[in-house]
Amino acid sequence: MPTVAILPIKRFDAAKQRLLPGVSAGQRRLLVEAMLSDVLVALRRAAMLDATVAVTSDNDAQRIAGAYGALPISDDGGGHNGAALRGIRYALERGFERALLVPGDTPVLDPAEVDALLERRVTAKSALVVPDRHRTGTNALLLSPPDSLPPSFGPGSCQRHLDHAAATGVHCELTEVPTLALDVDTPQDLDQLRAKLAGIRGRAAHTRGILGSFSERAR
Repeated sequence: MPTVAILPIKRFDAAKQRLLPGVSAGQRRLLVEAMLSDVLVALRRAAMLDATVAVTSDNDAQRIAGAYGALPISDDGGGHNGAALRGIRYALERGFERALLVPGDTPVLDPAEVDALLERRVTAKSALVVPDRHRTGTNALLLSPPDSLPPSFGPGSCQRHLDHAAATGVHCELTEVPTLALDVDTPQDLDQLRAKLAGIRGRAAHTRGILGSFSERAR
């Protein structure tokens, strides 16, 4: 089943404001670039994905996406959900049967877990909702077809997606993907990421390097 991954990406200079004041603007930008690079590497290694697109108005984000084999698409300026919809339109225009909407700030993403998610049997019209570690937000949506459920990311989005699917007759499941659960928005998330990286090997090389440089500068 032809499947495309869609990454809606904010402008780097506006990203991760909630990491303030402990992380400077320059460090935030470096961290966002590193996390995006690691997510793109993981998606490129996922055997079940046929293509990846990055929807963004940030020139540097487009450059990074292209460097890792993703297709950059210009954002229409409708925020995160607008960018997701732009990616869904692309998927439909190109004949993809499924779309995996993923964030650019889950740097420990495991390609094997992506493939396991995509290997799950789906009905003709379905949505798999992957929650964040708090089980309130949505960190990924697997949509079959790509327009089976309108994206509604933001606070409380996990239940919102489930409710909308129930109201419209779309088969929907809450699906745990451990390495998609940890996104980075707050200082607490950053602490969780550091702890996670300490316990695994072989992933998130870019993010490890940036966080290591932060530690060196703090000495």
